Amino acid sequence: MRSERVAVAELLTPPWAQEECDHLRVSDSTPDPAALSDTCLACVESGQNPVALRLCLTCGHVGCCDSSEGKHATAHHELTNHPVIRSFEAGESWRWCYIDEVLT
Repeated sequence: MRSERVAVAELLTPPWAQEECDHLRVSDSTPDPAALSDTCLACVESGQNPVALRLCLTCGHVGCCDSSEGKHATAHHELTNHPVIRSFEAGESWRWCYIDEVLT
């Protein structure tokens, strides 16, 4: 019975949730850094409104998501090559690895 439940769960799990990467494993084993701000400072400086915030799990940089005009979280990754972000929105805990393109 248990193996049937596991098989069903695997079928219902999206492919991205079944993958793993070393960057996400490392971020699992270390505490999140303190956020350097409570909003996307690049949006504030440019007069833009962030749609949603992301926290860099390497340094604590807070940037806006790719649905925002500035896409500052991705810009931070491109500048620093820091691999993993997590949602900085209340009630969300997912993480994204830019390098391996894996979401957990």
